[in-house]
Amino acid sequence: MAKFAEADARLFKNIFVCRKCKNKVRAPNMKVLAGKVKCRTCNGKALRTVRKK
Repeated sequence: MAKFAEADARLFKNIFVCRKCKNKVRAPNMKVLAGKVKCRTCNGKALRTVRKK
């Protein structure tokens, strides 16, 4: 997909997707692993990374 490092970082670094409502959230990895980050719309804490196709 991304052909250079800057674009790859912009599209995939620190971006997570809510498993319930599929909303994107940008947050640090360690905060997501600790459970401190929640979705803005549904307040769910189940987040996954963005998939590369």
